[in-house]
Amino acid sequence: MAVPKKKTSKSRRDMRRSHDALIAPGMSVCPQCDEPKQSHRACGSCGFYKDRNVLGSED
Repeated sequence: MAVPKKKTSKSRRDMRRSHDALIAPGMSVCPQCDEPKQSHRACGSCGFYKDRNVLGSED
């Protein structure tokens, strides 16, 4: 069974974990209803994406 020969230092351990941080999703404002929405996704409140109604009913 493989066992480490030396203890991994705190510096080396933390450098390995440097890419594990969570990042906030990119947010933008919906041009139809001015509500915050995620970029490149349909608006959750009005259902529009790129000037087209893709989620809601046709009003």
